[in-house]
Amino acid sequence: MLHNKTVIYTSGTFDLFHYNHLKMINYARGLGDILIVGVSTDELVESYKSKPAIPFEERKSIIEALKAPDVVIPQHTLDHTEIVKKLNIDAFVVGDDWTGRYDYLKELGVDVFYFPYGRGVSTSNLKKNIHDSFETNKGQHKDKPTLH
Repeated sequence: MLHNKTVIYTSGTFDLFHYNHLKMINYARGLGDILIVGVSTDELVESYKSKPAIPFEERKSIIEALKAPDVVIPQHTLDHTEIVKKLNIDAFVVGDDWTGRYDYLKELGVDVFYFPYGRGVSTSNLKKNIHDSFETNKGQHKDKPTLH
């Protein structure tokens, strides 16, 4: 706690920003007084999965445009020990697809919440649906004019 203010940190890639991202950020907002959102850099994301469809600066700008975050910062590593210490984080919120991964923060006195995304919308599902739709419709619009 910093000057009787509860500091919350949440982070993610936030690629193809969707409703579940918004729900998690709003949930984190409701847990405290100050919300810091970390947006994973392209280099960090590419270290454990495929390159984001949306470049880092654009993803960061989308999160900055939301009303919930007080501060938006780049996230360069999946190890949050340094961020927790430097920013006096009281609680950390992340999607439940990371369940167990951040339990080590509890040893630093941080409450860890694994937000239940539930079924439905995810960036992976969106990418697959877009790809499948493109493949299904490929060649069906040959007579339509294109912009050059």
